[in-house]
Amino acid sequence: MSSFGLRRAAFALRAPAFARPTLRFYSTATDGPALLAKIKGDLKTAMRAKDAARLAVLRAVLSATLNASKTASPIKTDVQLVALLRKTQTASADAAAQFKDAGRADLEAKEMAQVEILQEYIDNSGVQSIGLEQLKSLVAAKLEEAKAAGAKSLVGDVMKRLNAELDGKDVDKKEVAALVKEMAESS
Repeated sequence: MSSFGLRRAAFALRAPAFARPTLRFYSTATDGPALLAKIKGDLKTAMRAKDAARLAVLRAVLSATLNASKTASPIKTDVQLVALLRKTQTASADAAAQFKDAGRADLEAKEMAQVEILQEYIDNSGVQSIGLEQLKSLVAAKLEEAKAAGAKSLVGDVMKRLNAELDGKDVDKKEVAALVKEMAESS
């Protein structure tokens, strides 16, 4: 059989385009956090407005969420997305400080603009933030509960009690752990 005959035979085995089975998924529910949908919409707006600074920040955030979706703990809630935004914001602030030390005012200004854009999204996320004073009072209350219960590992017990209380709120767990250790040692 010639090469033309092979190609023709292979083509004949394929189903016509109109007969191929298609699968369509229709859903009214949004997938993922509402803040992520807002970021995707703002990305399109930034593209139309040619806002390069905002566009770079939003692309970086979407890239980070895509990378997180390929790990064992994908971003499913606004709280997790705000934690990612805070992490990105901290990295940008650190970079700005390094650029300032190096005398690169142009790059420092660029990083500070990114920090401001990220702060705007964090503030408008709808995720409840807890201030330091409120956190200290909460830790003190949980410390008293743990002492009254006679816990062996005071820090671990307080952290367990706090995790239930802080679930769904914008709090840095490392800061909470450091605060618990500090307050447990001082009491």
